[in-house]
Amino acid sequence: MRIYEGRNIRNVALIGHGGTGKTQLVSALLYTAGMVNRLGKVDDGTSVTDYDEEEIHRKVSISAALAYAEWNKAKINFLDTPGYNIFLHETEGALVAADAALVVVHAVAGVEVQTEKTWGFAEKYGLPRVLVVNQIDRDRASFERAVQALRGAFGRQVIPAQLPLGEEKSFRGVIDLVRMRAFLYEANGSGKAQDSEIPAEALDAATRAHEALVEMVAEGNDKLMEEFFDKGTIPMEDLVPGLRQAVADRRLFPVIASAGLPNIGSQTLLDFIVDYLPSPLDRGWVEGFDREGGSPVKRAVADREPVSVYIFKTVADPFAGRVSYFKVMSGILKNEMTLTNFRRGSTEKFSHIGVVQGKAQTPVAELHAGDLGAVAKLKEALTGDTLGDKSAPIVYPQVKLPEPAISFAIEPKSRGDEDKLSTAIHRMLEEDRLLRFSRDPQTKEFLISGSGQQHVEVAVSKLKRRFNIEVALKAPKVPYRETIRAKAEAQGKHKKQTGGHGQYGDCWIRMEPLPRGAGFEFVNDIFGGAIPKNFIPAVEKGIVEAAEKGFLAGYPVVDFRVILFDGSYHEVDSSEIAFKLAGSKAFKKAMEQAKPCLLEPIMNVEITVPEQYAGDIMGNLNGRRGRVQGMEPKSGSTIIKAQVPLAEMLTYASDLTSMTQGRGTYTMEYSHYDIVPQPIAEKIVAAAKAAGPAKEEEES
Repeated sequence: MRIYEGRNIRNVALIGHGGTGKTQLVSALLYTAGMVNRLGKVDDGTSVTDYDEEEIHRKVSISAALAYAEWNKAKINFLDTPGYNIFLHETEGALVAADAALVVVHAVAGVEVQTEKTWGFAEKYGLPRVLVVNQIDRDRASFERAVQALRGAFGRQVIPAQLPLGEEKSFRGVIDLVRMRAFLYEANGSGKAQDSEIPAEALDAATRAHEALVEMVAEGNDKLMEEFFDKGTIPMEDLVPGLRQAVADRRLFPVIASAGLPNIGSQTLLDFIVDYLPSPLDRGWVEGFDREGGSPVKRAVADREPVSVYIFKTVADPFAGRVSYFKVMSGILKNEMTLTNFRRGSTEKFSHIGVVQGKAQTPVAELHAGDLGAVAKLKEALTGDTLGDKSAPIVYPQVKLPEPAISFAIEPKSRGDEDKLSTAIHRMLEEDRLLRFSRDPQTKEFLISGSGQQHVEVAVSKLKRRFNIEVALKAPKVPYRETIRAKAEAQGKHKKQTGGHGQYGDCWIRMEPLPRGAGFEFVNDIFGGAIPKNFIPAVEKGIVEAAEKGFLAGYPVVDFRVILFDGSYHEVDSSEIAFKLAGSKAFKKAMEQAKPCLLEPIMNVEITVPEQYAGDIMGNLNGRRGRVQGMEPKSGSTIIKAQVPLAEMLTYASDLTSMTQGRGTYTMEYSHYDIVPQPIAEKIVAAAKAAGPAKEEEES
C-alpha cells in the first residue's frame, strides 16, 4: 500500500436519501479503480461497504462504512453513509471526517426527504458538494427533471457539469461539459470509457450547457469575469482551476450523471473527484480547544504540525474487539506511536494502524495529515475523542447527536443471558452513540432507547447475531404515581397474641396532601410518651414501605405528609415490627378517606415540522391530551412546543414519521407530574388489578 500525502488525498462522503444507490455506486467505483476483482452488488449481499449481517439481510445501509480507491496518483477515501431517517445520526457522525460530499439523487424520484436533510448536514459542516444523478438506466429516469428539482430545492448554483448520453435502457455514457468530450462506456460493466467526439445529435444541447457552466464559473470570480467579457468564453487552462475553486468555495454545486449497477459513469466520476474536489490540505486549518471546555485554538492541516487524530467511529467487532476509525487532523501518525487522549487523560498505543476497505484492513507504516485510518484494541478511546502529542494538546469538538426518540423495555428470554446482556449492550453503545440503555428505578425495567422502532429492532437483532443473546421487546411501563387530594385521620393497630410474647403496636396518624413534587414528609407530634421514641422510626418505616407498594394500582404514593399524633404501647408485647405493621395499617386506612388519585408524567415536547404540516400536528397533539404552549417559525419550518402526557407519546415517533413523510423531528424531556383524568385512571386501575393475580401466580 502506497503512502499518500495530504494534497493527493480526497475524503468524500456519499450522502442522500435511502435507495438512491450510494452503496452500489461505491462498489462500482472500487471495481473500476481495480481495488476489487468483481463488481459487488447490494442485492447479492456482495457490496464492499454493506458487509454487516444486518445490512446484507435488510439490503439497506445501517452504519457508515469506509473504503478507498487509488486513482490518477491520488487516494480517494469513500465514506458510504445510511440514507434512511432512522440511521441518519450515523451519516452526521461520519461527515466530520469528510472534506467534500457526493449528494446522490435518484434519477426517477429526484429530491426526496433525506436529500434535504443530508444537504443540511453538509451545509452545517461547510462541505463542498457535487450532485450525482444516479440510476439513469432506470425506467422513467430523467436527468433534466432531476436537475430542475435540485435547482428548485438548492438554488441556481446547481449547474450540470455533465450530460447523459441517452437515458433509461439507452444510457451509454456521459458528455464532459468542461472539456467538451464524450465518454462512451463498455456494456460489460467494467466501468471503463472510450474518449470520443460528442455525437452530432447532442452537440447543440452540450454547447448550450457548456456556455451556462462557463458563465456560472466566471460569475463569482472578477478575473474570470473580465476574461469572459473579453473573449466570450474562458479557455480550458483557466476553466478547470476556476471550476475547482468555485466548488471548494461552495459557490457552485456541479451535477454529474451515473448508473451504479451497469457501472456507467464511474471512470468520469473518479476523474471528477480527483480533478475538482478539495484535498484535506485545502481546508487550511481545523478548530479545536486547548483542553476540554478550554479556549479555542487553530491547527494547520499539515505534516509539519504535531500529530493529532480524531476518532469519528467505533466498531464492535466480535473477533478483533473494538476497532476505532480516525482522521489524522495534523502531523504524521506512525505505527506503534503512543498518543495522549486529551479528553480522558490516558495514553494509547497505536499498534498495527491500517487503511480500511469495507471490513478488511491493510496495514500501513504511517498516515499523513488529512488521511483516514483504523486501529484495533485501544483501551479507553471512544468516538469523539481526540488523541495526540502530549506537548501540543488540542481537543476537537464532538458531534452533537439528537436525543433518542423512542424507548422499549428489554428482557432476556433466558435467565442465562441476563449476565451477558449488560456486557454486550455496553459494546454496542460504544459503536452506536445514539443508543441508550438504562434501568427505570420505579418500574425496575431495563430500557433500550433509539431514534426509532427500526433502530431498536436492529440493535436487538445484532444482540442475537453477534452475541447470541435473545431478548423480548415490549412497550415500557409508564411510571405512574399515586397521591391524595384530601386530609384524613386513621388508627393503625396491630395486636396478636400467641404462646409467649405477643405483638402490640397502636398509632394514630393524620395525612394531608403536599404540593406536587414535594415527596414525603413525616412529622412526630407525640406528647407524653404515648409511643416510646425508639418505636417512632418503625412507624415511619411501615408507612414508607406501604406507600412504595401503592394503594390504587400498585404505584408509589407521593406528595403527602403524615403526622403521628397519638398511640399506645405494651411494656412487654410492643416491638419495632409491631409498630411497623401498625404504621402500614394506619396508612392504608387513611388512604381510603384521603381521595387517592393517579399521577402521570407530563413531558415538554418540541416538534419541528415543515410549515404545511403544522395544523395537522397541532390537531394530533390535542387528540393526545397535549397542551400547545406556543409556535415559532424557523426558516421554512415551524417549531411547536407543547406539554403532553408520556403515556400518549409512546408511539409518537412512528406516527410523526407517517404524518410528515419523515420530515418531522421531535425532542422530549420530563416536565412534571399531573393528575390523570378519572375515566383514564379507572382503566389503569382496572388493568393493574387484573394483572395483579396473574403476577402473583407467576411469582409463586
